[in-house]
Order: sequence, then C-alpha cells, then structure tokens
Amino acid sequence: MKLLAFAARRLAGAAVLLVLLSAAVFAATAVLPGDAVSAVAGVDASEAQRAEVRAELGLDRPAAERYAHWAADTVRGDLGRGFVGDRPVTEVLATRLPNSLLLAALTLAVTAPLAALLGLWTGMRGGGADRVVSTTAQILAAVPEFVVAALLVAVLAVWLELLPRVSVIPLGGTPLDAPHALVLPVLTLGAVGLAVATRLLRASVADTAATPYCEAARLNGVHGVRLAVRHILPNAAGPAVQALTLTTGALVGSAVVVENVFDYPGIGRELHLAVAARDVPMVQGIATALVAVMLVVLLLGDICARLLGAREGHGR
Repeated sequence: MKLLAFAARRLAGAAVLLVLLSAAVFAATAVLPGDAVSAVAGVDASEAQRAEVRAELGLDRPAAERYAHWAADTVRGDLGRGFVGDRPVTEVLATRLPNSLLLAALTLAVTAPLAALLGLWTGMRGGGADRVVSTTAQILAAVPEFVVAALLVAVLAVWLELLPRVSVIPLGGTPLDAPHALVLPVLTLGAVGLAVATRLLRASVADTAATPYCEAARLNGVHGVRLAVRHILPNAAGPAVQALTLTTGALVGSAVVVENVFDYPGIGRELHLAVAARDVPMVQGIATALVAVMLVVLLLGDICARLLGAREGHGR
C-alpha cells in the first residue's frame, strides 16, 4: 500500500508538471519573433492574404484562448495538425518517436554496462585510476554534444572513412535498414551519457563502500569481487537506478542536437524544424510527448529505487 500511495503521489505530481511545462512551451513559442504565416502563405503574400491565413490558423486569437483550446483537444487525444504541411501531430510522433527511442535504447545498452563497470571500479579502487576516469568523465560532460559529434565525424568519417557523415536511410525505411547510420549518433550520445552515468555511479559506489557494514566486511576478509557482489552492488542499486534515469534525461536533451547534426530522422530533428518554422501545434505536441516520456522514465526510476531501497533496509 505504501508503494501504491508513493506511485500515486508521483503520478499526480508528474501530471501537474506536464501541464505546467506544456504551458511554458506554448508561452515560449508565443514570444518568439515571427510566426508560421510566412511559411504557409509564402514570403510574397500580401497583408490581406497573410491576415486571412492568420485567421485560418487561429493565430489572431489570444494566446490563452489558443492554449485552452489545444489543452481541451489534447485531453481528448487530438494533438492537432501542424501549420506547415498540414500533418497530424500524432502521425509525426508515431513515425519519428520510435526512431528516437531506438537511438536512446541502443545508447543505454552500450552506456549502462560500461558506466556500471567504470563506476564500480573507480568507486572501490580510488587512487590514480579514479582520478583519471573522473577527470575524463568531467571533461566529456562539459564538452558540447556538437563538438563530440564533429570530432567523431572528423576521425571516423573523414579521416578513416569508415562511416557516412550523415544518417543515410533508404526512403520509407527505418534506421534498422541502415545500421551503419546509427553508429555515429550512438557513439556521440554514448560519450555524453557515459560521462554523466559514470560520475553518478562512482559517487554512489564510493559512498556505499565507505559505510560501516562494508568496513566490517573488509575486516572479516571480504574483498574485491566478493565485496562488490555481496555488499556494494545490492546496496548501491537504488542510487544506480536513479543515476540511469538522470542519464536518460541527459540523453533526451542531447538527442535534439545530435539528430540534427547527423540528419537522423528522429523526433528531436522534427522538433528543431518545427521551432524554426514557428509551427506551434507541432512544437507543442512534440515537446509535450518528450516531457511525458521523460516523466514516465523518472516515475519508473523512482518506483524501482523505492523498491530496491526497501529491500536494502530490510536486508540490513
């Protein structure tokens, strides 16, 4: 019952946060200079034509009224249609979001095990290895994603000519039809995710290794792999799950940049194009969907961490 009450509170908080963030996104698009009229009517349209298009798009109504109308439609499952191209937002999400989720899943599949090994090794060992890994992770975390992408392109695509510079995917196909197109985006996101996850996991392992029950285990002759498996890993699992959820959040933000750098057909690239065109319904729908995905990930992470924390406390 306690877990259900905890999940219910988190779910209610996530719903409120989703509403607030969707309103913030709408307000941000409303204050940007320009609108979608130029993209729809054309740059040579007269003022009368622009006014007509603005009325058709509903842009002549107050922002609060437009947001209320959008929110009511969203509750009914209708995210509207984009101003540019007249595409249903749900159709764009159904087409592009799976590509981004595939990219994130592959990145986590590569990043999570490596971050766990590095975090466990450096957190337990300390010394020079810890300083080298921690410093490298700190540098990678500070370097912008597009710089990492540019370096990887320069080395792997231009110098060694092992990979294409952009994601060349067959028309109508999916990224799985051209696996080589996933390598550079995954490596770029993996570098960012690995830096974040390694630092968080290292801190969790170091804190766990310094606890009295781990010190007692060492005094009883438990060291190395046995100490890690029997004492450190079970008790660092909760914080490790939270670290991975935070890493997922970092990947969501980085994906918008990385997908544009490599021309990857994901939802982050669609969001960039929609912002550039001032396509408010598309921006609102995509941003809300990304926030919802992120909130679900954080909710599941909190629940898993709560379960693992309860087991740790019971075990002790």
